[in-house]
Amino acid sequence: MASNSRTGTSPDYSKALESFDLDAARSLFSGSFRDGINACVECCDAHLPDNAVALDWIAVDGHHETRNFLELRDEAARVANLLAEQGIQPGDIVAGLLPRTPDLVAVVLGALRAGAAYQPLFTAFGPKAIEDRLTMSGAKLVVTDVANREKLDGVKGCPPVALIADTPDELVAGDIDFRRAMTAQSAEFSPVLRNGDDLMLMMATSGTTGPAKGVPVPLKALPAFRSYMVEGIDLRPEDVFWNIADPGWAYGLYYAVIGPLLLGHATTLVEGPFTVDSTYDVISRLRVTNFAGAPTAFRLIIASGTERAVQLRNQLRCISSAGEPLNPEVIRWFETELNAPIKDHYGQTETGMLVNNHHGLEHPVRPGSAGYVMPGYRVDVLAQDGSIADLNVPGQLAVHIAESPLMFFSGYLNKGKKSIENGYYLTGDTVERDEHGCITFVGRNDDVITSSGYRIGPFDVESALIEHPAVTEAAVVGLPDKERTEIVKAVIVLADGREGNEALAAELKDYVKQRLSAHAYPRLIEFVTELPKTPSGKIQRFLLRQASVGAT
Repeated sequence: MASNSRTGTSPDYSKALESFDLDAARSLFSGSFRDGINACVECCDAHLPDNAVALDWIAVDGHHETRNFLELRDEAARVANLLAEQGIQPGDIVAGLLPRTPDLVAVVLGALRAGAAYQPLFTAFGPKAIEDRLTMSGAKLVVTDVANREKLDGVKGCPPVALIADTPDELVAGDIDFRRAMTAQSAEFSPVLRNGDDLMLMMATSGTTGPAKGVPVPLKALPAFRSYMVEGIDLRPEDVFWNIADPGWAYGLYYAVIGPLLLGHATTLVEGPFTVDSTYDVISRLRVTNFAGAPTAFRLIIASGTERAVQLRNQLRCISSAGEPLNPEVIRWFETELNAPIKDHYGQTETGMLVNNHHGLEHPVRPGSAGYVMPGYRVDVLAQDGSIADLNVPGQLAVHIAESPLMFFSGYLNKGKKSIENGYYLTGDTVERDEHGCITFVGRNDDVITSSGYRIGPFDVESALIEHPAVTEAAVVGLPDKERTEIVKAVIVLADGREGNEALAAELKDYVKQRLSAHAYPRLIEFVTELPKTPSGKIQRFLLRQASVGAT
């Protein structure tokens, strides 16, 4: 594993790929994945007695607090003692329905210190989504705050609740007073050692194509998390790091909380909702140099214009994008306006980050591509018959499990190994691979459009559309058609001040014809005010497809 990117040099990608060694990657941890390891120790105790800042937190009202590694460890120990007092055993699941606050970090680390597993519940969820996930996991305790407590009233079979309340009159009868109970606990708790196959996190898929599935994440995922922070994000000691992804989802929990702490590096949490103005303010206020987020946020930044961007030109050393493919137009804008390299990274809850345009490794970057497989994984592109697809021919991205030492997924909870066939984990994503090994995302298998014998990736059409100055966001789906099998439909959110009409629709069709191809242009265009998305910001094309088919 290449670790010298932490010193400011960037190793050659090919050498890092060839020389990857799992034992070397695991040797960077203080514990043993075979004889005993604790994730909280790796995130806190391993970096003591260093008094360095571990957490920068900005509250909704702008109040700024910090925690060092000793303070995080002590808070985690108090939470672990509280959990033990409530009968939580190693292997039990503790859920957190919490905003981005120090309390959330304390609950995550406290659960891990106690040998329990942590389950994130995104605060935008309603009672049904929460109930589904708690039923799936069998969580023994839920920690939440006053703002989210009411959602649990509608959850059937809700486990005991620990409530974070500022005053006694905010408490709900029967709930555990989290603050009072935690304060009464000792800051000493001997961490429970587990092995690499033991459960660390209970995740759920994001639901882009249907109901969420449970994804058990074992402790042996830690080297994968660390590798991405070093080779994908290129997190260096001098960086000020901010990943805006919410820890209610994999990219935020893996790489905004656990990942940087594994390196002994401070992370940043901002409690308030995303806005362009607040994002610029925090980057400027904290002097952020290493920034990560999702294309949705980056497109909104672009739509806000260039006035604020000028003030931060040359400040951001590198920007990482994950969650959906990064459109080439976004890459060009950030290079032109901010003089900052923004690189696309691809991964899943099940795999961690898998294919990257690495900031920490030297290799060519092709705009619009997802990049190259991360050292420690082997991926293939499979044709429909299961054979290796030809170069530059679409196929399903698949992870070769036996030859991917960083791969940690072994099957969905209570669903066995349904997505694992012939030694491969099937991602469900269609990609192409070129002669250099560069992988380009085409779309989810369910999203790829077959029209008049052509296979059309929605990402290419969407990228062409958002290059038009009238378009802020676009989602492309295929609709059934007797003559062509499917036709392309684009659902578009317009920039402020632009009106959706037949003339603009015709202009956009011609625009795609000229910039992409005649067979891939959208024959149907619908203008909307917003696109349906998962709470983590991914476009739910299947809902657009269902709505469009139902309307015909």
